Amino acid sequence: MAVRVKPGASRDRVGGRFDGPHGPALVIAVHAPAVDGRATEAARRALATALGVRPAAVSLRTGAASRDKLFLVDRPGPALSDVLRRLRDGSAG
Repeated sequence: MAVRVKPGASRDRVGGRFDGPHGPALVIAVHAPAVDGRATEAARRALATALGVRPAAVSLRTGAASRDKLFLVDRPGPALSDVLRRLRDGSAG
């Protein structure tokens, strides 16, 4: 799943669409700074919560040092198809 991470936000929030290098991406704003992988870890946990899966089911595939990341979801929850549909239709948010 393509994700665009916005570190240093005032609060954690999942929602919005960004047309990035990996195609349509879900925007995840996290409070954590982009230091020592903290923003990536916060984004991974926020994505897991949004999809209704355990954090262990979400792993980083590419983009450790980039705002544009690809996450692998091992056990998709029921929310995944809804998120993907909204991204495809341009109505995520």
